[in-house]
Amino acid sequence: MRAAARRSLPALARGTVAASAALAAYAALRRYPPAGEDTWLRTNHRGEHVTLLEGPAVTAGAVAAQVITAAVAAPRAGGRRATENYPERMPPSAYPLAIAGLGGVAFGVLDDLRGSGKRRGLRGHLGALAHGEVTTGTVKLAGLAAVGFGAALLEGGDAADVVVNAGLIAGGANLLNLFDLRPGRAIKVAALTSGLIAAGSALTEDAGLEAPGRTAGLQAVAVPAGAALALLPEDLGERAMLGDSGANALGAMLGASAAQSLPKKARLGLLAVIVALTVASEKVSFTRVIENTPPLRWLDMLGRRPATLAAPVTARAPGQHAAAGIVATAEPVALTRAERIAFWVRRKRPGRHRRNRAVV
Repeated sequence: MRAAARRSLPALARGTVAASAALAAYAALRRYPPAGEDTWLRTNHRGEHVTLLEGPAVTAGAVAAQVITAAVAAPRAGGRRATENYPERMPPSAYPLAIAGLGGVAFGVLDDLRGSGKRRGLRGHLGALAHGEVTTGTVKLAGLAAVGFGAALLEGGDAADVVVNAGLIAGGANLLNLFDLRPGRAIKVAALTSGLIAAGSALTEDAGLEAPGRTAGLQAVAVPAGAALALLPEDLGERAMLGDSGANALGAMLGASAAQSLPKKARLGLLAVIVALTVASEKVSFTRVIENTPPLRWLDMLGRRPATLAAPVTARAPGQHAAAGIVATAEPVALTRAERIAFWVRRKRPGRHRRNRAVV
């Protein structure tokens, strides 16, 4: 147990460095936003303004921490030694994860700042391409594929390893972006994925509990997870969001972490899950599935601001008090069962609740 604790300390240090770097980058970007603050402002699901600078900050923090910690650890470790069961593993390098993150954020920023939003999903972008229209989403998809192959080539291995690893990086970048529709959701998915990668690496059949591969997954995900979790409060508070830039970069870095730490069978299984979820997203709304599944809905709402009852203003007669023209006409997205029942009772039987009288 003590040996395992000692091996987990470097991962904790890497995560701490990444979190600190991400917070510093976010503070700097908020103070000196490139091209002005308005360039990065977007409207969230509540109709409120949030900044997209969270995404570049997470990427900058993760990449900086990856380079710094790799430079510090390299002279002491002398390179990661490959094990007999996983000869495809190469000596550790900061380059695959850094390239995945930087490539993901670059193409994500392009879509964030230049994308029109008219075309969505693989079907939308590829359909537009079939009619001769090249969208920013299409450029991003091609760019993420190129980034995935570039990072996979640096990771090493035979041709099959390169293809699988490229799929993990590019597919992970695209998939995580599909979850960035509500505050904190993409980071929560990233945190759960990080745990699965760490567990998958720890449970592999290696040369006993003392094998270096046991903590390879934890070491690999510490940097992207640490950077993302540091800015989770900003995301949950609906002051900032990852956007395409942050979600693409974070997903790509997690894919690179999986490529670096998991055996081939585990990577193939993970790639199959990514492909299946991506295909399913063309037909199924992840948000609807989450809202209709109580455990997922609870996790999705954890730490978020409570939903408010929609109450648009309706027309009122001359002399009628303004408050009397407010009528609840839409069911809120996230309320308890008792609140939903009370809402429908008020809506169906308006005479049963108190009304504001007109001011004479």
